[in-house]
Amino acid sequence: MQQVINGLFLGSIYALFALGYTLVFGVLDILNLAHAAVFMLASFAALVLVTRLHLPILLALPLAMLFAGLLGMVLERVAFRPLRARGDSNVAGLISSLAVATVFEAVALEVWGPNVERFPFGTLPAEDPAHQLHLLGAVISRLQLTIMGVAVVLVLLLTYLVRRTRLGREVRAVAESPRAARVLGVDVDRVIAASFFISSALGGAAGVLYGLAFNSISPDMGRSVELKGLAVIIVGGMGSMPGAVIAGFALGLTEVLVVAHLGGSYRDAVSFAGLFLILVLRPRGLLGAASLREA
Repeated sequence: MQQVINGLFLGSIYALFALGYTLVFGVLDILNLAHAAVFMLASFAALVLVTRLHLPILLALPLAMLFAGLLGMVLERVAFRPLRARGDSNVAGLISSLAVATVFEAVALEVWGPNVERFPFGTLPAEDPAHQLHLLGAVISRLQLTIMGVAVVLVLLLTYLVRRTRLGREVRAVAESPRAARVLGVDVDRVIAASFFISSALGGAAGVLYGLAFNSISPDMGRSVELKGLAVIIVGGMGSMPGAVIAGFALGLTEVLVVAHLGGSYRDAVSFAGLFLILVLRPRGLLGAASLREA
């Protein structure tokens, strides 16, 4: 049971990160390869807010998400919008986002250097064994409970926004057909910019939570998570938000259980072999058939 809790804890971060990928893919049919760089910069932004401005982490988190969202809007304006009218906009945008990701990593390397940075002691309240939650023999720490709670709240808020608000209806309309949405009076450029803002804010939240979970922040921290995020959205079903959440938790559980029973050296091999097997059995992913174009 303890390993299941640990897996859900890790999977909540993967799911949150993958949702950002999924939202942009659902609207533009393109992978934003700068998403991992935004993930990394948001973590550094939270670190600066905590260490230099001495803000509590509960205030630094939403500010870092705001920073990541604005960074996503800049990314959309610079790397995607000028290429949207091209016939090969998907490939061109992919390469353009990869170039911007390289620039973001270079900036982080110049500002913070190659060494690993860490949140200072006391960023989160010290764990009190008397206040830890016990469930079926497993112990859930305050850090794990906080990170899983934040991830679940953000997933629910995104689900509500997409399904119940006017912006969500516009996002789904643009995802279905940008031309038809424009004919119906939808400001397509505004909707796409808003999608990038939300997507990057979610990626930024995942970055801050990842930095807190492992207390390790570096300019290349997004690379391994980027690969896993891509695997998650493919297995979940390209463009499917529920599929991304399910696959994210499944990957987290698989990694933790493999490390516990086989050792850390087998973690990625077994995890990706399992993902490959799922794709062999269901080429469109877990929920791809029903939600192929769902934003």
